[in-house]
Amino acid sequence: MDQSSLDALFQALADPTRRAVVGRLGRGGASVGDLAAPFDMALPSFMKHVHVLEAAGVIRTRKQGRVRYCEIDEARLAAIGSWLDEQRAVWESRTDRLERFVEKKQQERE
Repeated sequence: MDQSSLDALFQALADPTRRAVVGRLGRGGASVGDLAAPFDMALPSFMKHVHVLEAAGVIRTRKQGRVRYCEIDEARLAAIGSWLDEQRAVWESRTDRLERFVEKKQQERE
């Protein structure tokens, strides 16, 4: 995944309202009206959050009659997981090297 796509994903998830929407959609698809219900904001304001998530590829929307439904794009969220796994591996490697270094220094002192 390229850096600008990753930036867009993290930017989309930086907002607590959008994270709550993604959390709700983790339980299954929902209409925009159902997603907006828990939030104290006008529907046009809530739609801005939906558009940010959609533009970043975090969710997909489809219109059925007069109702817009949202669902998570699992592949895009998996890309975040892959990136985090890569970062975790780098840091675990660093901490393993540090641990070996410290153990070596302790042995040298003994």
